[in-house]
Amino acid sequence: MARTPVAGGGPQGGTEVPRGRTRWWRVAALVALPALVLLPLLVAFVGIVFSEDDDRGEGGRASERVPCAEALAFGGAVLPAGARPTGGCTVQGFQDIHYSAAFRMPRTGVQDWLIHTYPDAPQPAAGFCAGEAADLCLDLNHAEGLPDGVEAHVVRVRVVHEDAGTALVRFTAFTT
Repeated sequence: MARTPVAGGGPQGGTEVPRGRTRWWRVAALVALPALVLLPLLVAFVGIVFSEDDDRGEGGRASERVPCAEALAFGGAVLPAGARPTGGCTVQGFQDIHYSAAFRMPRTGVQDWLIHTYPDAPQPAAGFCAGEAADLCLDLNHAEGLPDGVEAHVVRVRVVHEDAGTALVRFTAFTT
């Protein structure tokens, strides 16, 4: 083992301190290895989070078109008489399921449809609801207005009166 003299010590009686045998390249390799392994994972995560795919939902899965009857049935509803779907109805899900539907219907039939579909629900609220502008809003869960046997945990209905005779209804039903 090589010894290095202590400062001020010489051959006449100074004590020598053992010199370390640390191999710094090994330490550097042990520190760099986890960083090299984690770097591709970090790049993949950033790519997923900032992807420009607009069809991705909360769970990262793409939305799929489904029949509007399926989307409404998940929330315990049926398409009302005289309604016309707009665009398409979709489902997204992995662990939680999220159905959405949008349709236009006669404005005069909205209240009757809501009462018939959810007889135990509270009166729909009017105005600005949970961050969304709407003329009528209805938020339901199993403790408040959803009938037994409905698969969804939450149902939200937003109604916008487009003109004197037509209402746009946005319906979402999802699990939590």
